[in-house]
Amino acid sequence: MSDTVLGLLIVAALPLAIVAIPNTVSVVAALLPDGIDRVELMRAHGLALPAMMLTVPLAAVALRWVKVAHLLMGGLALLAVADAAGGYAGSAFLVGVLRVAHGIGAGLLLPATLVAVWERPRALRALWTGMLALSLMGAQALALWPLDGATRWQVTLQPFPLLTGIALALAAVYFVLWMAAGRPATPTPRPKERSRLLLATVPAAGIAVVAISTASEDWRAGLVILLAVLAIAGLLALASIGTRESRTFAYAMVAVGVVLLPSVAQVTYVEMGGLGGPGLKGLWIPFCMAGLLAVAAAVVVRLFAADNRWVTPLGLLSMVVGLCSVRVVAPSAEGMVLVVPFALLAVGASVALTAALSQAGVGAAMFGLALCFPGVLAGYLLGTGVQMTMLRDVTSAQELVDSFVSALHLWALVGGFFVVVVIILAAVLARRAQVTEQGQDTSQEEPAEDGDVPPVPAPAQSPEDGTPA
Repeated sequence: MSDTVLGLLIVAALPLAIVAIPNTVSVVAALLPDGIDRVELMRAHGLALPAMMLTVPLAAVALRWVKVAHLLMGGLALLAVADAAGGYAGSAFLVGVLRVAHGIGAGLLLPATLVAVWERPRALRALWTGMLALSLMGAQALALWPLDGATRWQVTLQPFPLLTGIALALAAVYFVLWMAAGRPATPTPRPKERSRLLLATVPAAGIAVVAISTASEDWRAGLVILLAVLAIAGLLALASIGTRESRTFAYAMVAVGVVLLPSVAQVTYVEMGGLGGPGLKGLWIPFCMAGLLAVAAAVVVRLFAADNRWVTPLGLLSMVVGLCSVRVVAPSAEGMVLVVPFALLAVGASVALTAALSQAGVGAAMFGLALCFPGVLAGYLLGTGVQMTMLRDVTSAQELVDSFVSALHLWALVGGFFVVVVIILAAVLARRAQVTEQGQDTSQEEPAEDGDVPPVPAPAQSPEDGTPA
């Protein structure tokens, strides 16, 4: 029963956590009252992701002292309070406070759910990676869905209050079952791994400062792109720390974070009804089909893949093919054709993360998770820079639409190239580590040189009388 409740909790909680990322307040700009500064409100609404990516590593460290059941309850309770208070928001300051609360609540849930499934049946850990990939793919569409026909702008602060209540009830049931089982302990990162997690807050804070600064200042596109590239390079450098197994998961997490949500978010906006696409109603079937395939692929890989070393790069290659298909099929007036890129992206991410996670320890898993969401924000920054470049000197509505489509195609090319670089980097470093390990093993068994006589060990003596044994 505990495993069933935990599985349902993951299905409900992970989408709730990831749907806090998109900044959708501009979609309901026409509903905003005159007394609110729209620019300030958009900046405040974008604080959820910086808060989330700073909370994830700190929450992973806190698991050393805080029980995972308590962290699950705390994260969902904070989301519920923020949702309830969202209906009364009337200023940019209060919106900023509530969005930070959303980010912190989501940041508590992500490592808590991962640790909760760590020593449970294999299918539960696969469900976690599959739901993470599904949530990243569908976050933009899920955030936009409640805004269709909205009459109050505050709906952006409480998109799915009923689902939040259901998840909180599931967390309460799980807490009772955990208490009844005698409060079983869960694995936590070792001291050295906790130090690495704290180190992950440094690039997260830097990327957050850059993102907030770009939203507050009129920065040029070239500078935004440069800073985003430097941020991604810093994440890859940090992901290179540790063993070969931990590097594999960290690289996969950075690649999925940078590419998946920023890419699908751009596709979603391009396919909106006002730009000639089918709108959200025409996209729900592709999203559902891709999501189900992602979860099923994760379970299959976790249960049946014998050698996972080759599965992770294959999953990342599937994402590259998905990005290539975006250039071919998007935009499309028919939503069903988008099953191809959505499925390739979601299944590729799910397979890559599931295979890489099966080789990692709990500390390495937390470290990779801590790098994923700075990657998401860096991907957003890079995509924004590309859009700013393509939208320069636009003078008509048709040019605007064409520029958005061109920006999407260019971003798909950039994202695919980045994933290929990650695959090559991971393979080269894995090869070097293998050669180093083989060299160390060989050096421990050096043959005796010509003329040298190996020493003859003295016979062991009996401890009772000193005679040779």
